[in-house]
Parts: sequence; structure tokens; C-alpha cells
Amino acid sequence: MEFADLILVPKLDSVVLQAPFAKPKDVSVCITGHHIIFSTRKQGAEELWLMHDNIDTIEKRCTSGVAGGSIILRCKDFRMIRLSIKSSIEFQNLVASLERLTSLDDLRLQYAFFYRPMYQILEDGWTAFTVDSEFSKLLKSDEWRISYVNSDFSICPSYPKAVVVPKAIDDETLIAASRFREGGRFPVLSYRHECGAALLRSSQPQPGPNNKRCREDERLINYVLGGGKRGFIVDTRTLNLAQTAKSRGGGYEIEIYYPQWKRINNPIDKVSNLLDSLTKLVDACNDPSLSSDKWLSKLDGSNWMTYLKDSLNCACLVAQFLDQEGASVLVHGAEGTDATLLVTSLTQIILNPDCRTVRGFEAVIEREWIQAGYPFGKRHAHSAFCPPHLRTKSIAPTFLLFLDCVYQIHYQFPSSFEFLPFFLITLFENSYYSQFGTFVGNNEMEREKFGVKVNTASLWSYINRPEILQTILNPLYEPNNSVIWPSVAPMSLNLWSGMYLRWIIDQKPDQEMWNAIVKLKDREKELRGEAGRLRRQVEESNHAHSSAELQMSSLSLDAGPS
Repeated sequence: MEFADLILVPKLDSVVLQAPFAKPKDVSVCITGHHIIFSTRKQGAEELWLMHDNIDTIEKRCTSGVAGGSIILRCKDFRMIRLSIKSSIEFQNLVASLERLTSLDDLRLQYAFFYRPMYQILEDGWTAFTVDSEFSKLLKSDEWRISYVNSDFSICPSYPKAVVVPKAIDDETLIAASRFREGGRFPVLSYRHECGAALLRSSQPQPGPNNKRCREDERLINYVLGGGKRGFIVDTRTLNLAQTAKSRGGGYEIEIYYPQWKRINNPIDKVSNLLDSLTKLVDACNDPSLSSDKWLSKLDGSNWMTYLKDSLNCACLVAQFLDQEGASVLVHGAEGTDATLLVTSLTQIILNPDCRTVRGFEAVIEREWIQAGYPFGKRHAHSAFCPPHLRTKSIAPTFLLFLDCVYQIHYQFPSSFEFLPFFLITLFENSYYSQFGTFVGNNEMEREKFGVKVNTASLWSYINRPEILQTILNPLYEPNNSVIWPSVAPMSLNLWSGMYLRWIIDQKPDQEMWNAIVKLKDREKELRGEAGRLRRQVEESNHAHSSAELQMSSLSLDAGPS
């Protein structure tokens, strides 16, 4: 198949474009295999390039009695673009072309497989965060090892080839434990706190209504604690949901078989409701006619802030067990791919200062989301504007919820993060549409099948270039080696205007503020350097003066009476 076969109208003139922060203007529209390009064809004028993968829905409006019509493009990044076309034939052809280009199912047709970077790759992002390098210090101990039991993805399709497990647990035990866990996602190490407590993640066990047990799963989990210690199993579902799952073959750990573990339900609402929540939030943000009271009511009714509170609350609980009680924790919900990864990631942001650096945060996303099998392809097939007939349980903005939670912590501790919130927005955008292959596919097995690491460029290779890195660094950053405990009180949580209002309220003043801060910090650095130089001059002058006085005193003694 050629892209040209899908494009009925490659170029169209005299189209009226209405885009955020710009007056309506006549443009020429050019459609390529991966972009729709808007240009005024005036020298020096900036063109607008919109990736087809960024288009969430296409709404066509025909005006009665008038030829042509309007096309409203609602985008996954919450932007809305309106096109007005005079000719009915061109209007229909443009709609048909865009509908075809935005509904391609073949992974290999995504832009990432066609994009070729024009810059020199200084660091290969595909090899920057391997299991060996990420857990190198830990693996030197006698407690943990890397298992390649899933090297052909036959044990767990959504796990990577290599996972970290207790050293005393052999692969046969892991295989048996995988059969007892939904999707084969047996317990693996996510993070080890400095006190030695371990954070593990998995999917739900499957005891079913008959309380089946798996001795291998019990041995795997119980071995983590050792003798005399206790741990916690944090289930991100309500007790009712966990019990309902048990009646259907799933369930939770039966306490008599895991005597050293205490099970706690700390629920985060069902991920299937998350898309509706985001849609209500974005609708409220895009409605300028609302009064303040109605806007606040709609914001509250979206339930998005409740998701933030519940997610942070659960992560703080897990962090408290690890840090203050020195207890190991196993986190899981049902599938272990959404709320589970959300909580284990946030826990590391709270506890580990390295995760609050650019490179450390990239590593968290690699370990806990990309390599851990968060299905980006399914979850991000649509965003907030997804039409009702396409809404399925597989579509969910869980990763955006995670980024928003990180933003909330960043807002409360702005000097503890090496990066600016702009970095989080960049990650959000690239997770939905991108010229890079980092977020392509649903798991490592799928990425290997389609040769993603061979045929696409890594986002990390781009971001970690010095000139790009400089644009996301936080000028207020002061390394904080302490645990940071975010407040989850309602008054402590804020709407992320840089994300949800950026196409409604111009964010340039915020950017200008950060630019001014950068200049002030640079000036402060210059002044500190100048003060240090002057201080050294004074010290050298005082030293020279003291030496001169000492020499004069010595001469006076030599010239005295014999």
C-alpha cells in the first residue's frame, strides 16, 4: 500500500484556518503520508505541521444551502483546529483522506519508521537503560539476580526478556508462579530502598472461588522477607472489586498462605472510568462561556482531581511502608499494567532523589512503563475527544495521570526536580504521537517483532543532546537527597494549566518568567564568580601585606644593637 493511494486531495488552496492564538487566515493545505501542513506561503511566515497520529476525531459540518463546509480537528494534545472549505468536492475529499490516514492499524506505517534524524546521535537511547545497568549495584549482592526465563516472551508476553528476582528462586519456580498470575505477570523487583526494603509489582493472583493455592508463588513472595520480617500487599482495587474478581477466577492472596504479609486495599478508581474523567475535564477547560462557579463545579464533577488524590495517597502509603517501617511491599491491581505501574513509579519519585533528575526520570519511565509492558498502543489509540462508539476499556490516559501526579509533586517541591514541567508535556505528546519509536507498541515483544529499536530513533537520544537538554533544565534545581512527602489535601492540588489550558490561555508569560529566572541565575553565577575572584585578591593582598610586615620586623631585629 502506498500513502498516495489514500490521499484524494494532496494540495488544497484558499482554506480558512482557525487555530489557537491566531486570527483566521487563508492557507494552502498540503497532505503527506504523515502530516497535514498549513502554509500561508508568505516568506518568513511559520507553517503549522500537524501529525495525523495527533488527530483524535474529525468532525465535518456541512452548511445548508452553501457549498463546502467546515472540518474540526480535535487533537490528542487537546488542541482544536477548524478548517473552512468552499468547494463541496474538495471538502469531501479532504475529509475522506484524513479519515483514511488517521485509521491505519499497521504499526510499521507510523511516522517513527519513516523519520530519519538529521542530527548526530551522541548517545544510543535504546541501550541507555538496560536491566543490567539499572540494577548493577544491587546485583553485586547475594540477594537478587537477573532471570532470562522470559527470553522468548513465552512465560509473560507483556514482560521484558530480563527481570530481577530473588537469587534463591530458580526459573522453574518463576514459571509455576507465572501460571498463577493474570497474564503471567509474576512478582518482580521494581525498586530496592536504601534500607533494604523491596518494592515488587505483579498482576493479581488467580485463586478463584475455590481458594486455589500456588506454593511456588508463595515461596517467591515469602522469600523476599526472610525470617521474622513482615511485608505489605497493597491492592489498588476496592475490596468489593477484588472479591468480584475472585468469583471470576482472579482474586487476591489468601492470608493463611502468606502469613508474613498483610494485605491492604488502597483503591484507585477503575481505569475504565479514567477516559470519561479526562473528557469532562477537557470539556470544562474548552468552554469559555462558563461562569467561575459552573467551571469549578464541572472541574469537580470530572473527578480528575480525585484520581490525583487517590494515586498520590496510595503512593505515599507504599513509600511510608518502605521508608518509615523498613517493610517490603508488593503492589498489584488486576492486570498489573495501569494503577500498579502508576503507584510503583510515584513511590520512586517520592523516595529516590535520583528519580527526580532528567536521566533518573527517563529511567523510571523505561523500567516501570515501557519495559514493564504498559500498552501504549492500546491505551493511547485515542485521547479526550474519543467518540462514544470507539470508546473501549483498552483506551485510558493512565500515563497522563502519572505525569500529572509528578507535576503536583513538582509544584509542591519546585527546587527538588532537575527538569521543568515542560519536560512532562514533551513526554505526554510523544507518548500519543511521535517521530521517535520509544513509545511505539504495547510491549517489548511487539517492539522486537517490528524491529522498533533497529528501524526508529530513540526519544532519549534526542532529549539528552546538550542543546535540547538545556531547554528543559530547572534553573531553581537544588539537589535534595531527602524523601519528599507531597500533600494530598484538596487545597494542595492544582489544575495543571500548562497542560489543560495551554491552547486556551497563552503560556508565553510563564515561559518568559522561566527565561527571566534563567538570566537571573546566570547573573547570580557570574556575580558569585566575581565575588570569589575579589575575595581571593583580598586574601592574596592580606597575605602579601602580612609577609611584608613580617619581613620589616625581621629587618628591624637584625639592625638592632649588638
